[in-house]
Amino acid sequence: MKLYSTNGKAEAVRIDQAILQGLAPDGGLYMPESIPKLSPAFVDALASHTLGEIAFEVAGLFLSEVIPDSKLSALTDEAVNFECPLTTLDTSTSVLELFHGPTYAFKDFGARFMARVMSYFRRDTNSELTILVATSGDTGGAVANGFFNVPGIQVVLLYPHGKVSPLQEQQLTTLGGNIEALEVDGTFDDCQRMVKEAFVDSDLKSRFELTSANSINIARLIPQSFYYLHAAAELQRRFNDKVKISFSVPSGNFGNLTAGLFASRYGLKVERFVASTNINDTFVRYLEQDRYEPKASVPTLSNAMDVGNPSNFVRLCELYRKDDPSIHEEILGASFDDDATKAMIVSCYEKFQYLICPHGAVGLLGVEKYRDTLPEDTQHVMLATAHPAKFPEVMDSVLPDKTEIPDGLKAVLSAEKKATAVSCEFSQLKDFLLTR
Repeated sequence: MKLYSTNGKAEAVRIDQAILQGLAPDGGLYMPESIPKLSPAFVDALASHTLGEIAFEVAGLFLSEVIPDSKLSALTDEAVNFECPLTTLDTSTSVLELFHGPTYAFKDFGARFMARVMSYFRRDTNSELTILVATSGDTGGAVANGFFNVPGIQVVLLYPHGKVSPLQEQQLTTLGGNIEALEVDGTFDDCQRMVKEAFVDSDLKSRFELTSANSINIARLIPQSFYYLHAAAELQRRFNDKVKISFSVPSGNFGNLTAGLFASRYGLKVERFVASTNINDTFVRYLEQDRYEPKASVPTLSNAMDVGNPSNFVRLCELYRKDDPSIHEEILGASFDDDATKAMIVSCYEKFQYLICPHGAVGLLGVEKYRDTLPEDTQHVMLATAHPAKFPEVMDSVLPDKTEIPDGLKAVLSAEKKATAVSCEFSQLKDFLLTR
């Protein structure tokens, strides 16, 4: 498999090269020259396959040329060693719970898979790899956990001061070891910009092997596509193999939605994807106006989605440049403010006795907005991206004393925070890397 840069100025590379580089030399994101397809027989028989079997099959589409099947099977089994249950709310609505990994967020799928793939690719290398990560919340904790104490790899996490939840901050600043955190005086977009600048800086490129674990890295999208097929398999078991499915995806940097579109290109039939956002609505405005106009991000209760210039927008453009369907035939967009978010958290609990985090609330709002526009027999799946206990301040403000903190999250609350404060100037990141 060959991957090209979305900027079109770098040579096509193998999948292992794309993963280890993260970003292309010309600053573009890597995309497969064509999205591989699963066999129709496998897709038709999804209901007979476990999550592990689906993970191995999908990973093989991309990696079979560079990782032997026996190694790849062991890798996917180890990376995805937790459940992602599909919980029913009503006769046509389900929640795909993606927060049962070690950091209680969907980012565990990508981080654990990526750590093991990178470690395999570097098994005979003595040099050090430095991973730069911009995070608006859950990515940092998942990457820190996934790469903690992996030999030959150093991780530098950049997160916006005061714009992640206290629990999220603890998860990404308390491990130590090969994990270092930079507390940036700025927004997530500033963190993302600083990381991208590092990849094209000639001084840093000459002195470090740099890569990323953000969703700009193609290795993040591969495992995130696993659970779309897993959800379809579960719905096929409950209903039939002709069930109609719609996914509502809480969206910030749009890696999760792009992974779903990859799954549809593998052969999964999806009625619609709903890109559910908060008031950081750059993509929703694009769908409405056909103009892409990024703007500065605004802090919200659903902080992981506070992105004003989504990186994966360029991948979405590439998908629709090469494919026949219009983006409007596959994706619906909706944005909601914090008042609507809080109201949905309360409504979901009162109707179903089910707790959702602010991001999940935005996802359910997307379901409700478009439910009546889709076929009546559609099954609507909302991707729940984080455990509600990761946002105690928000949850307690609307549903006091209803959210229990799992033991795995309690453990990080008393750990010592270790972070270096920096401005949002790229020079601060460069100086940190050169002098650390």
